[in-house]
Amino acid sequence: MKQLSTKVTSNGHGQDSSYFLGWEEYEKNPYDEIKNPNGMIQMGLAENQLCFDLIESWLAKNPDAASLKRKGQSIFKELALFQDYHGMPEFKKAMAEFMEEIRGNRVTFDPKKIVLAAGSTSANENLMFCLAEPGDAFLLPTPYYPGFDRDLKWRTVAEIVPIHCSSSNGFQITESARQQAYQQAHKLGLKVKGVLVTNPSNPLGTALTRRELTLLVDFITSKNIHLISDEIYSGTMFGFEQFISVMDVLKDKKLENTEVSKRVHVVYSLSKDLGLPGFRVGAIYSNDDMIVSAATKMSSFGLVSSQTQYLLSALLSDKKFTSQYLEENQKRLKSRQKRLVSGLESAGITCLRSNAGLFCWVDMRHLLDTNTFEAELDLWKKIVYNVKLNISPGSSCHCTEPGWFRVCFANMSEDTLDLALKRLKTFVESTDCGRMISRSSHERLKSLRKKTVSNWVFRVSWSDRVPDER
Repeated sequence: MKQLSTKVTSNGHGQDSSYFLGWEEYEKNPYDEIKNPNGMIQMGLAENQLCFDLIESWLAKNPDAASLKRKGQSIFKELALFQDYHGMPEFKKAMAEFMEEIRGNRVTFDPKKIVLAAGSTSANENLMFCLAEPGDAFLLPTPYYPGFDRDLKWRTVAEIVPIHCSSSNGFQITESARQQAYQQAHKLGLKVKGVLVTNPSNPLGTALTRRELTLLVDFITSKNIHLISDEIYSGTMFGFEQFISVMDVLKDKKLENTEVSKRVHVVYSLSKDLGLPGFRVGAIYSNDDMIVSAATKMSSFGLVSSQTQYLLSALLSDKKFTSQYLEENQKRLKSRQKRLVSGLESAGITCLRSNAGLFCWVDMRHLLDTNTFEAELDLWKKIVYNVKLNISPGSSCHCTEPGWFRVCFANMSEDTLDLALKRLKTFVESTDCGRMISRSSHERLKSLRKKTVSNWVFRVSWSDRVPDER
């Protein structure tokens, strides 16, 4: 007699992906400065641990929130009893205002159009359940977050069709790539239901420009399909640019309260901006009342606890704190990203220029034995098992070019990051390519970069970042 269902025994979860396998190896031998100094350093986890001191300081100054009290009186029983799955009004209001603050208060969010979820994983899957029928597909630009194969497909009936992007223009989404993906879906007998993007991008660490978002809105308008904008990294921008949401574009194009706006949905979470993935707080924002209603019913399977909502509604309602937090978070992320980029450059390794996120998209193509994904996995295994750094290979993110890796920088101390970079530099210098770099002059290194990395990576101006519409 069969004990487990086909669903849970299928490969749909993606657990055999190198992205997850790296985590498994880390858990067998985690680095600890005192207890296990030769252990594996986790650089495959996009966690933001840079501003815990700010949140802990706020908690110390606001004991009522942390102790589940209101004006000194315990409300434990009130929070412990059943709560409506619509969520606490005060928390949804605080979430809406925090989302507005991140976007410079240029756009507004109606708390009644927010659906709470147990993290962005739950929010994205909820939208798939609401929007997708058997044979429906969503287009996703590559490279994309490896977990989407699980989140969007495993328990739903949705399919993913990649929009293939290239390093030749900094992995921007082109019109031709969008059209090719759309046509490919139809060749496969799939109906395109929408496009899903992460903005800022995971794993690229780049934010979409207003022009890119406008082209996406024009595309979904012409095709009469949906657009899901996963904006969970919106508060991690550390460049000079402001974060531009798809909601900004709807306002620019005067599409608010139109049929098009009903097909645009935003996913948000406090996991990255506030560094609270363990709190499991996510949200869907939609202008379509039917989707809000359906998603709210679906949210019964992934609720946010009342205690969490109460605590975070108090924290997010403190405007002085949120303002200071967002500013300091930006500064610390920028400093940490610069430290990673500088350390990689000292080892002869470059990155895609980034302005957001908790990671860099790192170019190690020159370290491959051959220009193949087999060589990429061989290099990855050496870095995991010999160098003892868990990083994510580009193939796990469905990158079409071997040799790119996602490397996280915000989930560790500066000392641990420096040690990781020291290990990597030692490894690179031990390779044939590494020895060549060590012997070369600064001009020779510049020449090597030009051969191995698109000039766009180094010359791009973020204010002029225009897609190559070929």
